[in-house]
Amino acid sequence: MQLHLDIRRQLEGAGRGFELDVAFTADSHRLALFGPSGAGKTLTLQAIAGLLRPSAGTIRLGDRVLFDAAAGIDIRPQHRNVAYLFQDYALFPHLTVAQNIAFGLVRGWRNPRQGERHPQAERWIEAFGLAPVRDLYPADISGGQKQRVALARALARRPDIVLLDEPFSALDPALRARLREELRELQASIDVPMLVVSHDPADVAALADQVLEMRDGRIHAQTEVPPV
Repeated sequence: MQLHLDIRRQLEGAGRGFELDVAFTADSHRLALFGPSGAGKTLTLQAIAGLLRPSAGTIRLGDRVLFDAAAGIDIRPQHRNVAYLFQDYALFPHLTVAQNIAFGLVRGWRNPRQGERHPQAERWIEAFGLAPVRDLYPADISGGQKQRVALARALARRPDIVLLDEPFSALDPALRARLREELRELQASIDVPMLVVSHDPADVAALADQVLEMRDGRIHAQTEVPPV
């Protein structure tokens, strides 16, 4: 599915200005935004997800226009069908693994009941090997399992794209390497585009076949990554 961005946004804060001016078109299912901290990578993800409103430009995902400043189009985040995975996975600590994955599949604010089963959630619980921990809480499972729960929750809602914001940034090197490999294997097993933000070249090498290098709010290079 093609992702097209051509957006601009001027931001002010802490006595300095920052201009986001991002333009690219990508067709890859394994896409990475790579660059140093402060380059504008997370802001770009937020714009795609609808959490940051550009002052000008367009965002298109496949044949859907998510944002068009000139036409007055700005689809709400909950209607974009874009899954955003935060750095800490943002799991609900008071809900079990199964309840976290099923969250959002039922309309309204009611939490999924413990023991209640939803076919869409069950598919990913089984696919990601989470059945043994389905009734545990996030505090009781490993870092790799938390990542799989967050991905399963995102995929249960059948998104058009998954956005991952520095998914390994808080991990020690050994765990980072293991979870990177787990995520690479998951990428190969599902047919959903993923856009990964990272400042680590090893993440990019393992998780992307198309890389957008970002510096100072702009795309400076676009390269293809040879298969691992």
